[in-house]
Amino acid sequence: MIAKRLTDPYTPDKRTLVKVKHRRTADCVIAGYRIHKDGKGVGSLLLGLFDDEGSLHHVGVTASFTAARRTELLAELEPLTHDATAAHPWRDWAEFMAAAVEQGQRMPGGGSRWNAGKDLSWVPLRIERVAEVTFGQLQEGRFRHGSTFLRWRPDRTPESCRYDQLDVASPVAFSAVVGRPNDGA
Repeated sequence: MIAKRLTDPYTPDKRTLVKVKHRRTADCVIAGYRIHKDGKGVGSLLLGLFDDEGSLHHVGVTASFTAARRTELLAELEPLTHDATAAHPWRDWAEFMAAAVEQGQRMPGGGSRWNAGKDLSWVPLRIERVAEVTFGQLQEGRFRHGSTFLRWRPDRTPESCRYDQLDVASPVAFSAVVGRPNDGA
């Protein structure tokens, strides 16, 4: 929502309005990570949520860690890499990716839609960690904008991280927002 403070005058052609965002959080499974582009730590954590059938879906990533925190995360998550693919829900994806990288191939459909040369390889983790992250909106089963890591959730089990926990905004007709009747246009 874009708003103007009641005490402020309207100022055409100036950026004086305030953007007010609804802050949503989600508890997500940490299913893996990607190495930072500088090669010195965790660049992003891969987030997952379970559906009603018990399948873990990739819903996005959380990133923007400081350089020091990236290095700490690498050491902190290292124990979870041991035997990670044995029962990993994305085992086929991980094994195919590893084989493709070994053969010097790119994964079909694995490229970044924003940067064709970006390395999207990832390190699987045992499905044991839960993190609370912020998200903007859910679109087609994925977080639409970047998510921010808030904290670990040792009190939550990975199986409890489901889509039904999300506070998702329903579409609202423009006429309902501005208080005008729908004229059919």
